[in-house]
Amino acid sequence: MGDKIWVFLATSPLFWLTLTIGIFLTASRLARASGNHPLVNPVLISVGAIVLILRLTGTSYGDYFEGAQFIHFILGPATVALAIPLWRHRAQVRELAVPIAVALLVGAPFAMFSAVIVGRAIGMSESLQLALVPKSATAGVAVGIAEQIGANSSLVAVLVIVTGIIGAVIVTPLMNAMGVKDYAARGFAAGLSAHGIGTARAFQVDPLAGTFSGLAMALNGIATAILAGWLFS
Repeated sequence: MGDKIWVFLATSPLFWLTLTIGIFLTASRLARASGNHPLVNPVLISVGAIVLILRLTGTSYGDYFEGAQFIHFILGPATVALAIPLWRHRAQVRELAVPIAVALLVGAPFAMFSAVIVGRAIGMSESLQLALVPKSATAGVAVGIAEQIGANSSLVAVLVIVTGIIGAVIVTPLMNAMGVKDYAARGFAAGLSAHGIGTARAFQVDPLAGTFSGLAMALNGIATAILAGWLFS
């Protein structure tokens, strides 16, 4: 009886969607209860929980995605919605236009080359080095870049998520240790290096940080797409 119920639930599109949303909401409650501690990251908790469930139930990613693909669909509108806080803080953005341009010109190439240099230094294969190139761009852009430079798209997607989670976990303690108190600078650094997951973390800390993180995520996606295709294709 239990097996029949599980087969029914596992083949229902709404089951995986509901489960994913429920896990994320629970993870978000845990994060708030911890005072939004960097280590209690909702994305990290959610990914770990879902992977564990898929592993224990023997469910393939294809079956899971078939049910939860609506979340993938709303990523586009959610990204566009970042324009709302950007408009609200447009005065600060205009005032910092020059520092933003300089940070992008330095940060975008550094995000690519630093990973490749470290990968080469520790003996990574060329294919893995290429997969590291777009790691700081948001997933949709990074997968497109992967096709352009001949990297493995699936591996790139994994590295993008790992980069985002690591960035979201370490950005607050790192900025505190460095004495960076300007939320615009903190947010821009988070978005440039850790894309959407870093942006979600920035919004947890401060609305201004989240705004500049979303701006950095968008600008870095464009810059990485242009530079990666030119330098690594």
